[in-house]
Amino acid sequence: MKVFNTEIQAAIFDLDGVIVDTAKYHYLAWKRLAKEVGIDLSEEENEKLKGVSRMDSLDIILALGGVTLDTASKVQLADKKNAWFLEFVNQMTPAEILSGAKELLVDLRKQGIKIALGSSSKNAPLVLRLLNIEKLFDVIVDGTMVKNSKPDPEIFLLGAKLLALPPSTCVVFEDAEAGVEAALAAGMKCVGIGSPAQLHKAHQVVPDLINFSFPVDSTKHILN
Repeated sequence: MKVFNTEIQAAIFDLDGVIVDTAKYHYLAWKRLAKEVGIDLSEEENEKLKGVSRMDSLDIILALGGVTLDTASKVQLADKKNAWFLEFVNQMTPAEILSGAKELLVDLRKQGIKIALGSSSKNAPLVLRLLNIEKLFDVIVDGTMVKNSKPDPEIFLLGAKLLALPPSTCVVFEDAEAGVEAALAAGMKCVGIGSPAQLHKAHQVVPDLINFSFPVDSTKHILN
């Protein structure tokens, strides 16, 4: 598939905020945990956690309140947050897939485009199973497989490696600023899902995946 002068052979999707809105569950769990250590986590501050690993997210929250803890205490808190998050996640159904996401995945497969997941969430495989869409992905890369959080490009580069494709042939779908930066650092094209003000570094920004399809209409100057 040609997108301008680039041969796109694979699409790599973030999970939270792109395929399903688990971000709301993360926020509820993080806010509850933050309150335990005397920090009132706002929605604006929560934006800094999107696309970031669990432990790095905890470090960001603790820094907001000037709280210092030893490693064992932080691990205990992170595990507690994950338990609360999983209470929400285990109730998920395929009805929670964001509009347009599954349709795009199916369309890409029909066109022979490889599909990978690139999510910092260690619960990503579970979420895909609950949504009944795991078979639509050729490769799944989650937080258990990488050392560095976005904006480090490690997660996307690993996705391309497992797909056996050059990074330049991949397009990333992201809803977080850190994810967009990671995609660009990996040498990939990027479609931002959400606010143009926040995701302006992406090659294209759309409000959602409804009616989004490949091949791209070149008159819209997408992915140039």
